[in-house]
Parts: sequence; C-alpha cells; structure tokens
Amino acid sequence: MKFQLQTFANPARLLEADCDCLVVGFGGQKLKGLAKAIDQATGGLLARLRGEGEITGKAGQTLLLQAVSGLKARRLLLVGTEPPATGSGPDAAALARAAAKALAATRAAHVIWALGEDEGAWTHALLEMQQADYRFDAYRTGEQPPAPPERTLSFATADDKRHGAMHARLAQAQAIAHGVALTRDLGNTPPNICTPAYLADVAGTLAKDWGLEVEVHDRAGIEALGMQSFLAVSQGSTQEPRLIVLRYQGDKAKRAPVALVGKGVTFDSGGISIKPAEAMDEMKYDMCGAASVLGTLRACAEMRLKINLVGVIVACENMPAGNALKPGDVVRSLSGTTIEVLNTDAEGRLILCDALTYAQQRFQPDETIDIATLTGACVIALGHVRSGLYANDDGLGQALLAAGDKVSDPAWRMPLDAAYHESIKSRVADLANIGGRAGGSVTAACFLSRFVQGRWAHLDVAGTAWKSGADKGGTGRPVPLLAQYLIDRAAS
Repeated sequence: MKFQLQTFANPARLLEADCDCLVVGFGGQKLKGLAKAIDQATGGLLARLRGEGEITGKAGQTLLLQAVSGLKARRLLLVGTEPPATGSGPDAAALARAAAKALAATRAAHVIWALGEDEGAWTHALLEMQQADYRFDAYRTGEQPPAPPERTLSFATADDKRHGAMHARLAQAQAIAHGVALTRDLGNTPPNICTPAYLADVAGTLAKDWGLEVEVHDRAGIEALGMQSFLAVSQGSTQEPRLIVLRYQGDKAKRAPVALVGKGVTFDSGGISIKPAEAMDEMKYDMCGAASVLGTLRACAEMRLKINLVGVIVACENMPAGNALKPGDVVRSLSGTTIEVLNTDAEGRLILCDALTYAQQRFQPDETIDIATLTGACVIALGHVRSGLYANDDGLGQALLAAGDKVSDPAWRMPLDAAYHESIKSRVADLANIGGRAGGSVTAACFLSRFVQGRWAHLDVAGTAWKSGADKGGTGRPVPLLAQYLIDRAAS
C-alpha cells in the first residue's frame, strides 16, 4: 500500500478529483464543508439520502455510492461522524475501521481520504486499511478470491506547510503496519511449519534485510548458558528449542538498550497437564509474544528510530512425552532461583524467567518489556479489547498506556501488590509456578517480577493477540502499542 498527500486549498476542488473512491465524513443535521459542496453539486443527493434514512450520520455508519453525477470520483464513500449522545467526539480509529471495511469490499485502487485532517486520523486510516486488506492464503489451493488491488491512499489536506511532518508520521504508520503484517503472518502459520527453528530463520532474514545483528543458540548453547527452566519446558518435544537474540543499534553504542522479551511457544499442548481438545489448534498462537518482538524490531528498523533495542526470544514447544516435565518437578532457573512446577501448562513463565535474567545479565537494559500470551485468566479479566499491562514503574506504565491509546491498541494497568506474592510460595522450592485460580494473571506477573531488576513492564496479550470464531487469526497486537511507545521514547 502506498500513500501520498494532496493539497486542496478549497474543499470544493475535491469534486473534480480523479480517483476510484472519495471518502467523506457525513454528520450533523446541517451539512458543512465538503459534504455541503457535494450535496449542492448533486442536486441535494445527500440531504435526500438522509431524509430517506439511507444514512443518518451516526458515527461509523457507511454508505457506498457508485458513479455519482457531479463528482469525478468513480465511487463516493460516506462515513457517519455524528458524535454520540454523550457529547464526546467520534472515535477516529473507529471511523477509520468502518471506512476501511467498506473499502476492502471494493476494487478501488486510488482512494482520496477526506475523513479527518490530521496525522492522527491518517495514522488510523493506514493501519486500518492494511488490516482490512490483509490475507493469509499461503496454504490454500484451488480457486482463490482475488487479491486486493495495490492501493494508494491520498490524504486530502489544506495545509501544505506541514507536509514534511505529516509525511514523516504517515511513514511511521506504514512501518508499523508492516510490522503488524509480519506478526500476523507468523501467528497464522501452521505449527508444523512455524517451529522454533523457523522463528530463528525469520530472525536471520530480518537481520539481513534490515541491518540487525542476530545470534541463535540451540539446545547445547542454551544448556551451556544455564537456562535449565527454559530447557525443562522443551524437553518433551522433538522440536529443538532456540534462544534468538536480535539487536538494533539506532543510537550511540554507549546508550543502554530497551529489551523486548518474547514468549515463543510455537505449540502449547499444556504438556502433562494437557489442555482440553476443543480449540487446542489455537495454541499455535502461543508464540505471538515472540512474533510481536520480531514485528516491532522490523518496524523500528524501517523507521530508523534513534534508539537501541535488543530482542530476546525463547522458542520451544510444550508437549507431553515420557521425558516431559511433570507436576511436582523442581527446576533451577538461570538466576539460581528454584521453582516447583505444580502445573506444566503454566510454562510461559518458566521460559520467560530465564529470558528476563539473560537479557538483564548480558545487556543491562535501561528498561525491559516482556510480551506473552501468558494466562487465560487475563482473558477472563479483560476480554479481547485491552491487553493486560503490569509495570513496576509508574512512568513506564503510563507511557505504554498512552502509546496504546494513540494507535488504538489499548491496554489496562493491573496490580502487582506484594500481598499477591503470598500465593506463589512453595513448600519445597523458592517459588511455585502457579498461585491458584484466583487472580491468575496477577500472580503470573508477580512470578515474572521476581526475575527483574530496574524498570520493567509485562504485557499479557492472551486475549488480544488473536481472534477466535469466524474471523480466526492473528491480530498483530501489541506491535502498534510497542512501536508507538518506542517512537515516543526516541523523541523524548
């Protein structure tokens, strides 16, 4: 997808714009601006459509019209912008999502976007259009629906003095969209293909294409490092584990990096504490934390952000076998902490604890953010709208929340009270890997917090990294949140 800026000092000039589709906001009882000009040029068409109830102007409502007399555009897409009764303005992301969904059903290649007049609204437009056009057909044979056309979004503006800043922001949005697409592709790839070794190969390709540094450790290398907790999870699988380290150097070498740590369980059966058969196929998405690290690094490299990043990915399968990790086993983490395994399906924290220790011991990051599809309890708490956010630093927590809100990838701050730690005490080891059913997402985060020093945040994306049902598939979250946070951090 391409984008460009087009200056129209007079909105009425858009009536003469040659394009496949003109996207226009429509709201309020009194037509204004471009909507008024279109209504006049079409002999009162918009007023008549509203009077007949074809479109009311309600926020998010859309109406696609073909070959409208008086317009050079071959299609006209009206998007309702009427604020809700509460008095707050319409959600720019929701409007962009509605428009993108309507456009995705068309073959419109050149689209002039006259819905919103600022970089924020346009950022949503690019991200939502890329999401709406996304396809994953790599493993389908036979007749396929036609691929979306190569689209160009032309953003209409009357302010040509700010073209440089506007173009820069749109380039950032496009880079984020590319990172989201990579993350979705990895999540959607079947688990017999997307193995730990496959993730390592993708990391190698990213490094080659975007000038990153990469290193990959196999089982012997991981064992030499002393990551026994990580290895314990992988020991029941015939797929060899991988520790993947990617480095992006966008700032001075002496500047401490931000560490992104991703859970990469490429298939999670639950191990000996095996999961129910229903929807177990979706456990291929248990590597979406790792995928989001790769997607974020790709986006930041494309943007050439002035920041240093290190991505640490622990990739393995969690399978039942005669030699698999068992409930009751005690394992020793890289930090030296011993862990009593009460449930082998709480494996994510067992691999992440070693990754967190490794990242901090080797890279001394300024701050560490881990991303994981960690707990079903987070889905119960927050559903599929907001990711769970835990942070031991208020400034970091607030900055991540603000970044997510900017790009419609929202999170919700969850507690880390000391009292929650009581439930992960063990009678035979330093820690237990579960703390009971109550507050399961919180106690999982508390477990991870025992392996970090300095500024740290944890994103539990079990409810947001993929969708179930008719539109099953990876979402690419939380790449927009992470990328926007790093953009803001690099600019500060």
